Amino acid sequence: MSDVDDDHDDDDHDDRVRQATVGHGPLPDRCEIAIVGGGVVGLSIAYHLAKRGLTDVVVVERGYLAEGASGRNGGGVRQQWATEMNIRLMQDSVELCRRFAVELGVNVWFRQGGYLFLARSAKEVARLEKNIALQNRCGVPTKMIEPSAARDIVPELDLTGIVGASFNASDGILFPWPFLWGYARQAAVMGVKIFTNTAVTGLDPVASGGYTLHTSRGALTARRVINATGAWSPQLAKLVGIDLPTYPIRHEICSSEPLKPFLRPMVCEMASGLYCSQSMRGEIVGGVTIPGHGSTYDMGSTLEFLATYARRLVRLMPVLGDIKVLRQWAGPYDQSPDGNPILGPASPAHPDFFLASGFVGHGFMMAPIIGKLYADWLTGETPHEIFERSSLGRFADGSGARHAKEDFNLG
Repeated sequence: MSDVDDDHDDDDHDDRVRQATVGHGPLPDRCEIAIVGGGVVGLSIAYHLAKRGLTDVVVVERGYLAEGASGRNGGGVRQQWATEMNIRLMQDSVELCRRFAVELGVNVWFRQGGYLFLARSAKEVARLEKNIALQNRCGVPTKMIEPSAARDIVPELDLTGIVGASFNASDGILFPWPFLWGYARQAAVMGVKIFTNTAVTGLDPVASGGYTLHTSRGALTARRVINATGAWSPQLAKLVGIDLPTYPIRHEICSSEPLKPFLRPMVCEMASGLYCSQSMRGEIVGGVTIPGHGSTYDMGSTLEFLATYARRLVRLMPVLGDIKVLRQWAGPYDQSPDGNPILGPASPAHPDFFLASGFVGHGFMMAPIIGKLYADWLTGETPHEIFERSSLGRFADGSGARHAKEDFNLG
């Protein structure tokens, strides 16, 4: 083929991607799977479905890609968890992140600088030790270290009040936006249709199975529908008469001016919920837990957050006392009652309406493996046990009490 033909093919490729990701063209009348929500979870599912050969997939997003929580997080990806299920899932997710740039052709600046958890009490140390024992049994090389060893990793730390720490060097950080766009781009290349600025206003069951989605762009009938709308999942579920027990919690975050690189790991303080890392461009990106605001969709920034974050960050790393904050924003945690996701069919009465919600701020880092497992199942493989363990039914029959809750929700 001539160079001219190659250039023409490249132009066609880019045109297909551009049109698919910005919602050009008419909405099709029907499809096999409709994914509602253009965040990283929904787009990961779409990509993995297409990778397995199921390309009759439509993604509808009411706003723009990365508008919600997927574009408003710190980019952390860790394997330091408190349950075996989540540890093993995140081992797979980290491996998928490591291969992301090669497989999808998008640089997400993934670097495995580790996660450093800092404890200020004997109770926190005991929690870390318990979790580390489980992580080590699963093959995650987390270590309990002395405060002095934490300073060896981050010399800028003020260790006053720090009594212990855990560190796993294979945890990492990536850049959220190209991560999401990479999934969208490759899904589009393989035939998935992605429509932004397309709100779903109604869902009518079809007698033969599936649903007709009424959208701001027209009607679409899908054999199966996946609710991947994050903190807005209850509104979509209510359109088919399903009550989801999830609710939004505002989490604020900010980014500083660029500094000379010095901070390799994500640093997390268990007592306050403080976390911070340094981007490849040098910004200090971090957040802190601000309790007491309740459930809200208000994503405005607050002075309370900035003052609390500044005090705790400077207490931990005094060297950061003079930095300038360039940007502050908020995003919604999709909170579930037990802190674990809600996955699988919504109910026996709605076997074609699938859920991907309740990730409590961890949907971003779990998206690679959840997308793969959903695609495996929906293309004929035996469903992974995570779907049974994470079903909505656990709250109705009381089995949710047996579903272990994570000890911490940081980074």
